[in-house]
Amino acid sequence: MPHSDSSNMEPDSSHALHPTIREEVQDLMMSSDTDTAHAPPPHLAARFSRSSNLRRKSSATSSRRNSLSSHHSSRSSRSAHGGPYSTHVAQHLRRASIIETRKARLADRAAHAEQVRLRAALAKAAPRASTSSEERALAAKQAREKFLAQVAANCAEEVKRAKKVAEDTREKKAAEHLKLKEDMFERLAEAEKRRSLLQQNQRRPRTATLPSVEERKVIIRKPGNETEAAKVIQKAWRNSKRRNIIADFLQLGLTLENIQKTSFEEVGSLLSQDKVLDSTTKVLRMYGLQDSDSDTTGETTATRTFLSAFLVLGHPAQVLSKEGEQEKDLMEKAKHVLLCLDTAVMNPSLSPSTNQLESLSDAYTSFQTAFTAWKDRDSSVLLGTMLAQFVELDAIWQSVKNDKDGHVAEDYREGIQHNQTLLLVRLKRLAGPDTAMKMITAAVRKSRKAKGTKKSASDVRPRATSLPSVDTTASALTPIEASVAGIDAGASEVRSRKATSLLPDNRTIMHELAINKEYRIDIKPKTDMRETAIQAVSANMRQGFESGLGDLFIVAMAETIREKLLSLVVPGKSLHTLISESLDRTMIANQVKMGAFSYEQFFTFMNSLLPKICAPVRDAEVKALSDDQTEDPIERLAKLNYVVDLLSVDHANFSLQMNAPLLIKEAISYEHRCFANTVGGLTLRRTSQWWSGAKRKTEEEMIRRSNRDQSMPANRATSDKIYMQGLVDLAIGVTELQEADVPETLELDRSRISRMRHDILRMVMISAILLTAKNLMRRDVRSQWKEQAQRMWDLPLNDGQAYIAAIESRYALPPNTKTQLSGTTERILLDGRNGQVSHPVVKVLLQKIKAHVFTRLSASSADERVKAASSASQVLSSGGLPEFVVQIGAMVDELQRVADVDREAHGKWYDDVIKAVNQEGTSAP
Repeated sequence: MPHSDSSNMEPDSSHALHPTIREEVQDLMMSSDTDTAHAPPPHLAARFSRSSNLRRKSSATSSRRNSLSSHHSSRSSRSAHGGPYSTHVAQHLRRASIIETRKARLADRAAHAEQVRLRAALAKAAPRASTSSEERALAAKQAREKFLAQVAANCAEEVKRAKKVAEDTREKKAAEHLKLKEDMFERLAEAEKRRSLLQQNQRRPRTATLPSVEERKVIIRKPGNETEAAKVIQKAWRNSKRRNIIADFLQLGLTLENIQKTSFEEVGSLLSQDKVLDSTTKVLRMYGLQDSDSDTTGETTATRTFLSAFLVLGHPAQVLSKEGEQEKDLMEKAKHVLLCLDTAVMNPSLSPSTNQLESLSDAYTSFQTAFTAWKDRDSSVLLGTMLAQFVELDAIWQSVKNDKDGHVAEDYREGIQHNQTLLLVRLKRLAGPDTAMKMITAAVRKSRKAKGTKKSASDVRPRATSLPSVDTTASALTPIEASVAGIDAGASEVRSRKATSLLPDNRTIMHELAINKEYRIDIKPKTDMRETAIQAVSANMRQGFESGLGDLFIVAMAETIREKLLSLVVPGKSLHTLISESLDRTMIANQVKMGAFSYEQFFTFMNSLLPKICAPVRDAEVKALSDDQTEDPIERLAKLNYVVDLLSVDHANFSLQMNAPLLIKEAISYEHRCFANTVGGLTLRRTSQWWSGAKRKTEEEMIRRSNRDQSMPANRATSDKIYMQGLVDLAIGVTELQEADVPETLELDRSRISRMRHDILRMVMISAILLTAKNLMRRDVRSQWKEQAQRMWDLPLNDGQAYIAAIESRYALPPNTKTQLSGTTERILLDGRNGQVSHPVVKVLLQKIKAHVFTRLSASSADERVKAASSASQVLSSGGLPEFVVQIGAMVDELQRVADVDREAHGKWYDDVIKAVNQEGTSAP
């Protein structure tokens, strides 16, 4: 029945469909790209028609429920029972609706995406302005970075602290391990001792039933022949000898407790006794530490080395100069070898085991090696110090040995010979006789050679100068007139042109001769000033030529050169006549006026004349002048004037060399008269202030020593000590020398004092840097780093890395050491650039130099001076100034000569100043 109904209703249902709907369905079916409409088989169509009657489940996500096809399908199914064709049409309608819905949805999504893309492009293209949110974000980022940096720094500090704690813990554990190891050795030694005692005192077993007599008969076995008997006797004799040797050694009482309780001097005398040396040698030989066939000297040296272990452990402060790594290693090995020896001699009745002998042999070898290395390094420092002392004494003797009139040589000779003999004995004992003599000879030769070799008289003597006779000059002129004439022979220039002269005045020359008998005029200090003056004269000449006054300048320059050349030749000789006629002022003026003056002829004449006048040492300068073909005549005139000045200096130096003995005799009186003429009746204000300050400082020093005996000469404020205190304060300093600091009596020594201050500043800076490097590298402060100090001397004060590089050229610096040394170097160089002293090390070094110089200058007798000079190297080396022992010694000698000349020439004025200062002190409340 259902089938019939459906078949009957199928035409109606097909006719009931609107024709447009049918066409639309067909169009949709034809427009599908992938699907082709086919009628299903009858049995499948019946199955679909049955399932279409079932109620569909609701779906919230499906849109087919609200579609037109769905409603139509519902109506058609409700109106007709639904055949296969109607079901097929409904499915296609639903499918078309779904596709349309999805296409619309995708189109909406594409439109939305396009809008988003357009908005993003517009936002990206528009210029961005800094907003408050961006600023806050940037500030937050910076704050976060700062916080992270602080956290990293804190973590670094924590890591550093943790590493330090770990290192301390590791060292503590190592020390505990070493202590446990030593305790274990002691317990093993005690156990060995107990074992030996038990073996020695063995009791008879309880199970033994034999009587004691029979037991002895069993234990003591008689030798079967003479060979066995001899072996038994030899063994007993060796045991007895060993017990006697150990007993003799133990009777000496050589233990660390006894050594530490005894003074260092007593221990040294005890260890040097023959009884101690013999007993120790026998013990070392018994244990195989020394060969029986070795010579006596080597055997004694080895024994003394072994006994040094007691000194090293008992009195380390007196034996070791510092506590470095090498010293600590030496102490550890000395302790180990003494512990092994104590274990071996603990039981004299028993021979030590093989392990004990091996341990003792290894410990003895290690100690010998460490002691030899330490001794070599320390002996090199001692050798350098003693050689410096010997050279210093030789320099003093060389400076005073020619003084026969004042009996200075007699006073110094005995003290110098005594101290040099003591040093020679110590050097021979330390380095050996042959090596010591070679080292002394080389050091003395180098010291004497460093003072400079004199040029031969034939090289420095001008060719146009005749050899003067001192006796003839002295007989013809009075002494002071002879001295002035000897100098004026090379210095008679026009006074108005003194600015361009390289020659100092007569008073300065006489003063320098009194201080240094070998004084010669040096052109280096005045070269820069002269070049400036020559450039100024050249500029004036150029201006004169431009303004039409060139003729006057030519005549003046020719007249100046003529006067200088005439002073270099002997009057009445052919050269004197040639110069006078060829460079006549009137003739040159006429030539210039007429326009007949030729520069080429003038320079050609000078090039042919100067080689006949100059000394052989100036041939190179004269040849360079003749080869110069500069077209500028003013520049050639300036060079010619400079060469003529050099010839004037050579002539003056030759005159000084010939007349020096006569000039030196009259130097003090000449200075006395010149100073009297300069001062007149004026008050020496600066000298009075300088003396008052020196006196006040000396009295303060005496008050500081008030707890000592003031009756001793060393504790009294004498005029000599006051003068030396003022001279030391004036010369030994680092600040710039002011005009009011120098007294009138020492005005001629102003440049010398300024040079000393500059040298002192260099010395303390370089010594502070080297001392810091030695301490950081755990080196001996007495070791001499002369090569590094010499390289640093010429370095500028604004390049700290150059100073570090000078040290690294010889020694490798670890990174931490280099960083610390760089910081210290920069601070020291900053003080040097500012001309001040603020670093503690520099302050200490400056005070040590002052104290040493004052001690040597204030010595009143020859013995005290020799003693201070002989100990100078040791004092300065231990104070951190081993590289500048020679320079400080030369400075002391120069200051001593300055003081002698100054007090002798200005003694009258010093007496007046002392009286005035004492009266002011008495009248003051």
